Amino acid sequence: MIANKLIDKFGRAHSYLRISVTDRCNLRCVYCMPPEGINVRKKDEILSFEEIFRIARIFVEMGITKIRLTGGEPLVRKDLYSLLAMLQPLDGLQTLALTTNGVLLPGQVERLKQAGLKCINISLDTLRKDRFLELTLRDQWQPVMDGILAAEHAEFEALKLNVVMIKNRNGDELLDFVEFVKDRKMNVRFIEYMPFKDNNWDLSGVLSFAEMRDRIEQRYKLRPIMPKTGDVAKDFHIEGHTGTVSFISSMTDSFCASCNRLRLTADGSIKSCLFYEPEISFRDKLRSGCSDEDLRNMILYALELKPEAHPPMEELAKMSNRAMVEIGG
Repeated sequence: MIANKLIDKFGRAHSYLRISVTDRCNLRCVYCMPPEGINVRKKDEILSFEEIFRIARIFVEMGITKIRLTGGEPLVRKDLYSLLAMLQPLDGLQTLALTTNGVLLPGQVERLKQAGLKCINISLDTLRKDRFLELTLRDQWQPVMDGILAAEHAEFEALKLNVVMIKNRNGDELLDFVEFVKDRKMNVRFIEYMPFKDNNWDLSGVLSFAEMRDRIEQRYKLRPIMPKTGDVAKDFHIEGHTGTVSFISSMTDSFCASCNRLRLTADGSIKSCLFYEPEISFRDKLRSGCSDEDLRNMILYALELKPEAHPPMEELAKMSNRAMVEIGG
């Protein structure tokens, strides 16, 4: 077993790396994409697959055991299969995962699995076709639903639905989502509404973990699942059913003390915290011929900058940060 070298000054060991492969997206989700859009990076500003692989290899050598590819929407990146095939054999990497909005998933599921993908998260904030258009500004509900069913049929090691709950936008669908997954080998993850650049976040839109759990337990009995080291979600069995329910309570009950995540943006910057603005850029160093040891030292420096915890949600709303679509979640 590889000794973990990614331990920060608060004693947190990091084993999970999220890699954004693009800042482009084929949806315009209101909580993720600013109304005016973003300045999409040019092709030469984005890391190549070879550059991503080199950074990922070093991270795995230092203790990363799980890599998740994100975006934007990762499936808009041409030939993503080749990157999966490059990453999958890395010695020490146990889990290769993907987060997608599902629009391009139908017809690609089997090829993704063959390339080494083990786990897939699909973002879906409503089960209603008309509301999907309201929330994403694109009429793509049916492809997403087809993608979910295709992923279910492919039997990945884990299949999860990511649902950002906004009280006055989709809060009335909480039980509908539980109903959708309860008899499937599927997990639904309810994510508290978080403030990001120009997403019009407001405290009144936050549906808290405590409130969501209370509402669900009025109909279903939830039984806690013992957490594993670094878990960010609070996981529950739905008693008498196959499916599971999880809550990501970033705003009302944060999990900073056990955070084991690092992030690589599409343009080559390391973010040690989702909400922490300072970043360390690898791209220009990579292209100037730096050594692996240089990269290792940069990783350790980025880790040294990681704060103990993010500020309360009201303060986060006032901070400068990238838009969610530019970070990769």
